[in-house]
Amino acid sequence: MTISDPVMKLLMKCLVLPALCAFLPPVLTSCGYHMGSMMHPQIKTIAFADVQNDTKEPMLIPIVRSQLAEQFQTDGSLKIVDKESADCILYCRIVKVNNTTIRESSNDGNRTYRPKEFRISVTADIVVLIPGRSEPLIPLRRIVGGAIYQYESDPQITRFAGLKQACYRLAKQAVQYTTEAW
Repeated sequence: MTISDPVMKLLMKCLVLPALCAFLPPVLTSCGYHMGSMMHPQIKTIAFADVQNDTKEPMLIPIVRSQLAEQFQTDGSLKIVDKESADCILYCRIVKVNNTTIRESSNDGNRTYRPKEFRISVTADIVVLIPGRSEPLIPLRRIVGGAIYQYESDPQITRFAGLKQACYRLAKQAVQYTTEAW
């Protein structure tokens, strides 16, 4: 069974022409948004200086450092290299860790109606410097990452998971301010 020329012309008019008319205006009038890096085009690599911890929180330096590396790798705007060959260096100083109670638990006999909830926040100062220049690429900026966690079976493990989540959010802000705020 073959389709005759008049039927094919009718199909083209009814299906292809409206689809083309609907597709062309957005393409021709796009506002220039694009996917990709917003980082300065001359800066391709980054290194991390030793993270400083001004708090008494143990294990904070390796958590923050690993979260920074993970988030910069995920973003992909900058390649992580050693300090000697980096185009810029990120300095991070952790100034405060705050753990506050959001909700107390309410018990009736052996039933817990509302578990304890806590908020943990990590505050850090970051600055991004270009080696050999006195003026920073990204001036000193205070960032805060936070998370909410609940006590389950082991308070130390859930607090550590909350601390890691807060550092994850802190690292995401550091990447955002480094790659987009120059």
